[in-house]
Amino acid sequence: MSAALVAVAHGSRDPRSAATVAELVEEVRRQRPGLDVRLSFLDLSAPRLPDVLDAVAADGHRRAVVVPLLLGHAFHASVDVPGAVTQAAARLPGLDITTSEVLGGHRGLSTAALRRLSTALVADPASRSAVLMADPASRSAVAGLHDPGLGVVLAAIGSSHAPANAAVAELVASWTRRFGWHGGSAAFATTTTPTVSQAVADLRARGARRVAVAQWILAPGLLPDRIVRDGTAVGALVADALAADPGVVLAVLDRYDDTVAGSAHRRAAS
Repeated sequence: MSAALVAVAHGSRDPRSAATVAELVEEVRRQRPGLDVRLSFLDLSAPRLPDVLDAVAADGHRRAVVVPLLLGHAFHASVDVPGAVTQAAARLPGLDITTSEVLGGHRGLSTAALRRLSTALVADPASRSAVLMADPASRSAVAGLHDPGLGVVLAAIGSSHAPANAAVAELVASWTRRFGWHGGSAAFATTTTPTVSQAVADLRARGARRVAVAQWILAPGLLPDRIVRDGTAVGALVADALAADPGVVLAVLDRYDDTVAGSAHRRAAS
């Protein structure tokens, strides 16, 4: 029996969040028939991670890989998930539990965010002429992104862990160099600055002809709503959250596969 894949998301009081994550996990199942893929949450939504790991063990699995559906390596990744896994391992000695890297940093996440951004630009009537002028023949996932007049805000939730916020800024800077944009900026819904409104205003002050907001967020919810609301209020185009984009599905499966391969290597070496 192969190791079960236990995807764990943070959880939210907003039911749209859990529903979106469930759609993502269902797509992972469709992409890997025969793999036991289960959904869990750290808080606020059900089922909780400890309960799912108990069920995995009760169903006869000897191994499980916990894949954190997190976009940054901050408190939840460094404290909450390891703590829950350590407690489960002590409670379930017959279940070998390993934890993968978070999704953030995988190329699939960047591809997903750019695809959402491209879709929003192409679909927006006010931006369509600029899109076609910038990239008239492109039907790719990055249609319309090669635009020197474009300013892009990459909006994340925000963290008290400074390196997690810095990673967002580094990603949008790499996009700006890749596509030759007028400018790019990170923005955050909470905890730190700049806000989306501040970032949009700054890009316009620096001469961007139009500004779009890409979401570095997995699913809709209360804080993502703030990003959408603030971006829309200042006249920026706002792309959708990443959700069950094929790039996110690829990231989940790659994290699982890499962890399984690493565990097999360690067992062979021991």
